[in-house]
Amino acid sequence: MVGQQLVKALLQDDTFTTVKLLVRRPYTVNHPKTEVQLVDFDSLDDITQKTGKGDVIFCCVGTTNKKVKGDKTAYRNIDHNIPFNVAWAGLKNGYEKYLLVSAVGANAGSKNFYLQLKGEAEDDISNLHLHSLQIFRPSFLLGNRKEFRLGELFAKILAKPLSIFLGGSLRKYKPVRDITLAKAMIAASKKDCEGKCIYHYDDIINLVSQTTAI
Repeated sequence: MVGQQLVKALLQDDTFTTVKLLVRRPYTVNHPKTEVQLVDFDSLDDITQKTGKGDVIFCCVGTTNKKVKGDKTAYRNIDHNIPFNVAWAGLKNGYEKYLLVSAVGANAGSKNFYLQLKGEAEDDISNLHLHSLQIFRPSFLLGNRKEFRLGELFAKILAKPLSIFLGGSLRKYKPVRDITLAKAMIAASKKDCEGKCIYHYDDIINLVSQTTAI
């Protein structure tokens, strides 16, 4: 969901001359700036080759327990292994910046499988010591998904009314729109951030606000 919004925004931004899409399934997009690469994400060699040369990597890959039918190994392969392997390939190929969509509460020590998985992905990618690693930790994402999720439908209905009660340290749990997160990632990619930078709700909103002000 975020990836689709990100691609649209990147194609409209003259700062980016080439937008290379690393995809798991056949994907068609008609734009002179795009280069689609169908990747075997189980092969580190294929990932490295298809990643090629560039400046910035945006990683929005993710799945759900429903999609993998409760298979934790498959879940880990998508939410941990793919982001890590692409980061490794980017480092080897000379990319300067890596931007990752994680989740609020990500923690390798969490008892929650999802948050533990996101935390482990963050930690392992951090250990690669990339020149610039920027991690986004949104809470609930608002947008139009291709698949229907009943729980998400109720969450969307309640998200805005409940968000007014999320103040102080709870502000990081406020919902974020997919397009807002995409724009924030692009804005962050243009900033000088050495080492690791982590963005929560207010940081994401501020990134977009600063861009709009300019």
